[in-house]
Amino acid sequence: MDDFLKEFFPKIYRRKQAHLHEIDYCKYDNQLLTLFTSSLYFAGLVSTFGASYFTRNKGRRANILVGAVSFFLGGAINAGAHLLMHLEIWMILLQWSTCLQC
Repeated sequence: MDDFLKEFFPKIYRRKQAHLHEIDYCKYDNQLLTLFTSSLYFAGLVSTFGASYFTRNKGRRANILVGAVSFFLGGAINAGAHLLMHLEIWMILLQWSTCLQC
């Protein structure tokens, strides 16, 4: 987690290192970090509706193929992520591919 915080949330990392004896809630009290983690759940909700519509119209085989492509595309974006927006796109693609596979 420290490498992730150093790269994308350096202010939270510095606060975490400065307050080693506090509870974790106080160290990670940041609205942007909360928005980032909450977006995973929102992406899952939206992806569920999109995946069900896609499966109903295109069928299960196309569903699996599109899910696999979006999973690998999301992995490639995640591997080269240097901005928080890249991680957001990765989360959306990961949720989309997970919903398509189920």
